[in-house]
Amino acid sequence: MNTTTKKAAPKTPKSTPKNTQSEFEKFFVEQLQDIYWAEKHLSKGLKKMQMAATSPRLAEAFKKHYTDSEKQMSTLEQLFELMGEKPKGKRCEAMAGLVTEAEEMISDTEANSFVRDAGLILAAQKAEHYEIATYGTLKALAVYLPQKRVHKLLDTLLRDEKRTDQLLTALAEEFVNESAAIE
Repeated sequence: MNTTTKKAAPKTPKSTPKNTQSEFEKFFVEQLQDIYWAEKHLSKGLKKMQMAATSPRLAEAFKKHYTDSEKQMSTLEQLFELMGEKPKGKRCEAMAGLVTEAEEMISDTEANSFVRDAGLILAAQKAEHYEIATYGTLKALAVYLPQKRVHKLLDTLLRDEKRTDQLLTALAEEFVNESAAIE
């Protein structure tokens, strides 16, 4: 006798009161505003991180991340349009703090050192993980929106952030961490 039970898929309400759906959409848009501001703010920090990096490969990774962030802001603008909203940011305290941490990492480490590069990777990955968490959660929420393209665009953003995180991990593991340890 099979005693395992299957988990039921989440049920989509057959009829949702209009004000509940609009509250959900309002919440969703507020989170888009948060990540839109976060992407803009992080892109400014990435420029500083690029200039502070010792390794040319790491500097190039930050440059690529900056370019990717510009594209992601364009995708976020498409998401706002799909939601019937004008793109605007709402200050993201988490990303503001993460960028400040990156700036402190630069000022607290010796220029042209791999210790600085290891710190920059750490700071950048903290920001990446914030973005991954946000895009992943927004993607999960988007399943319940009537605008089906929103889910697909968020999936693209999430995959982009995961690729950047993997690149930073590879740089750390290939040479930055070991170089920092023997400096």
